[in-house]
Amino acid sequence: MVPTVGGLLLFGRDRLSKFPDAYIQAGRFAGTDRIDLADRAELTSYLVTAIEQAIMFVERNTRLGMSIGRVRRRDLPAVPPAALREALVNAVVHADYAQRGAPIRVAVFDDRVEVESPGILLPGLTIDELREGVSRVRNRVLARVFKELGLIEQWGTGVQRMISACTGAGLPEPELAEVGLRFRVTIRTELIAPAAFDPVERRIVDYITAGDGRSTAEIAAQAGLSTRATQHRLAALAERGLVVAVGSGPRDPRRRWYATRKGR
Repeated sequence: MVPTVGGLLLFGRDRLSKFPDAYIQAGRFAGTDRIDLADRAELTSYLVTAIEQAIMFVERNTRLGMSIGRVRRRDLPAVPPAALREALVNAVVHADYAQRGAPIRVAVFDDRVEVESPGILLPGLTIDELREGVSRVRNRVLARVFKELGLIEQWGTGVQRMISACTGAGLPEPELAEVGLRFRVTIRTELIAPAAFDPVERRIVDYITAGDGRSTAEIAAQAGLSTRATQHRLAALAERGLVVAVGSGPRDPRRRWYATRKGR
């Protein structure tokens, strides 16, 4: 059986010998330009794992220190997790791995995160169409596997989810651009507006903000929702970077929810 290019990229043990740039290069720059490199990583694991490692790298380098409650301190993400994940997944799935000397790059600055992948848009596809939800797949095997893993929906909604996550958190819309033979997504991290909430979200966040940590059960009772519905609401707010849970996990009886700077 002859392996496909997608199969080699996803599972090949010697994939880097055939596609030497099929990895993620991550860097943290001090300031707003590329002069002073403060941290770096070459993420050469299998692509799905490399995405998770890239997310951890960005979160480690964009944390905002914040006091929670009377004595606790928690580091909070400056980038909406949903937007960051979509940008990285899209970069990996749509990259042109035939290019040499051009790995996927993640650059973290004081005011933004840039996710850049080799390959411009496929012929006939425009940036405006991307924003409207039009999508064309460059790597069909990668897209199919990532869809099965629940990482993409393959319906062209990734860019719209990025936009929603950023604007919902009070950040500018992500900037999409073709730069030479590469495609770049820029996520700004400086707030330009209050976070947007629907009435139920507003009620939940106001209740969390007014307290010194709220349990899921307390939030559900206050919002008039079932526990499951409340969990979904809290997860969505957390993906936008508006609330954060402190505790060892969902089953931790001491787990409490707090509002972040963006959610206040």
